[in-house]
Amino acid sequence: MFYTFGRAVVASILWLFNGSYTVKGKENLPAEGNYIIVGPHRALWDMLYFAMMAWPKKFAFMAKKELFKNPILRWILVHANAFSVDREHPGPSAIKTPVNILKKSDLSLIMFPSGTRHSQKMKGGSVVIAKMSGTPLVPVVYQGPLSLGELFNPFKRHRISVAVGKPISIDRKMKLSDENTALIDEQLTQAFADLDNEIDPNFVYTDPSAKKND
Repeated sequence: MFYTFGRAVVASILWLFNGSYTVKGKENLPAEGNYIIVGPHRALWDMLYFAMMAWPKKFAFMAKKELFKNPILRWILVHANAFSVDREHPGPSAIKTPVNILKKSDLSLIMFPSGTRHSQKMKGGSVVIAKMSGTPLVPVVYQGPLSLGELFNPFKRHRISVAVGKPISIDRKMKLSDENTALIDEQLTQAFADLDNEIDPNFVYTDPSAKKND
């Protein structure tokens, strides 16, 4: 109930300040069963657009443990299907929790292989979770405002686009060697590049924090 209500509120606020957004390739989303949306993390709200784009499918999210220290924010996160992950020292639960969610509930998962907006370096966690849960990886990219000032500026609405690629299935018999994991990561990286090119061939992502530090 809270997820549905929260989605409606968030969608209304984002539409009010920045208007509608376009989606390419939504037909690539699996029609049945759970799946894992993976994409490069570019803005605090890109996962919101991913979740809205795939509605009525509902999702679980990974969130860094620091966000759960505030009791009000913790309540919101828990009721929005988020679960805590220690980025510095991820334990077995960082894999077991999402695998159990994918296998034992009707929730799919949204995650970012890089783990942070300030690095685009791929990590292998999504591949492990996909293999253990038997769910496909669905590459998705976001192009749009990267700062709060750009997103919530009703006088200058920015174009927002989301593109969805074809699912990538992980063979349950495949060994999770460094080499095999790297091959899947390369496949995802290429899928992200192809989707970015489909939206805008001239698109280049620049971390806003990096620009501030220049």
